[in-house]
Amino acid sequence: MTHPNVYEAFMGRAPKRIPHWEHWSCPDAETYLTGIDYYEHPKLCREKLAEVYPQLRLWIPKEDKPIPRPKLGREESSSTDEHGGHHVRWGDGETTHWDWGAKFKTPEDVFAFSPLENADFTGSGIVDEGDFTSEEIIYRRYREWFPEEWGDKAPEGSDAQVSFYNTMFMWPLLTFGWELFLETCLDERFERIMDEFAEINGRLFRAFARLPINFVVCHDDIVNTRGPVCSPKWMNKYIFPRYEEYWGILNAAGKRPIFMSDGCMDVYADDVMACGASGIVTEPYTDFKAIARKHENCVLAGEGDVRTLMRNNPTEIRAMVETMVDTAKLTGGYFMCIGNHIPWNTPPEAIKLYLDLSVEMGVQS
Repeated sequence: MTHPNVYEAFMGRAPKRIPHWEHWSCPDAETYLTGIDYYEHPKLCREKLAEVYPQLRLWIPKEDKPIPRPKLGREESSSTDEHGGHHVRWGDGETTHWDWGAKFKTPEDVFAFSPLENADFTGSGIVDEGDFTSEEIIYRRYREWFPEEWGDKAPEGSDAQVSFYNTMFMWPLLTFGWELFLETCLDERFERIMDEFAEINGRLFRAFARLPINFVVCHDDIVNTRGPVCSPKWMNKYIFPRYEEYWGILNAAGKRPIFMSDGCMDVYADDVMACGASGIVTEPYTDFKAIARKHENCVLAGEGDVRTLMRNNPTEIRAMVETMVDTAKLTGGYFMCIGNHIPWNTPPEAIKLYLDLSVEMGVQS
């Protein structure tokens, strides 16, 4: 958890070498980059990858047990199970069927639900599930992630961090599903539900403030590729005041919050930064240079576009890296990052060229 370039970028200090923050799930690229079969020798493959591309900082398995090769591939990348569930290829496996909100059938089911009375979300299937019935329970769960000898403070210069998927917006979306969330979110009865989710996350962020960490990645998909999901009026009532509250707790404790969202953040970037975030991790649909010019030395990641890698045109890939490096000159918190993911079917040759060009050009004077 001590990567000097990462820490310096998180702090907005423009490290000499621009670090990476990649959303990575391409086993074929790992085999291509290392010459070691990812499925036959996953540990050896990752160890070699850490040697040749340490900037990726990928997790290394403890054992070198072979991994079954995926059933889904290029010819057939999706399937439907006997229950009608849809599955698609993902990394070295496949997704499960997304059935968030399945137990809620009507708006009245939503309005009858109490997040506080059901605060133990263990086994619920939502992202970042767990028991949220008290701050102490949350604290103990996350404290186990870090060395006991650290006490209540991370080592100086450490990029030690936690991340949380349901910062606020994702709670009702994951609990009730998209359709019921959108059908009920404008009803005045929804206010009580959001207040209860907010209380749960108050416990969470107070617990985070006590952890031996320096950074907290706060995820909420408040936008899609076309922009906002909900109106500024709705966001200013239910979401942004909570961000300000939670990130105020973190900042007061010396932990820097970093916001993450899919989509185009142009409309809400300023709001998120005003709430106390140190920066934004998002996707290439966003105007990164505009954010960098407006918010001094903010953290930024996600400007790289996998669609460029998919086309596997060396000239295009070089131009993409060049513009990313240009953005890095505008903020000390820049990360090289393919914001819309590096999935299993990305051409390995394109990934290698992107990484090699990043090494070649990603040095700041």
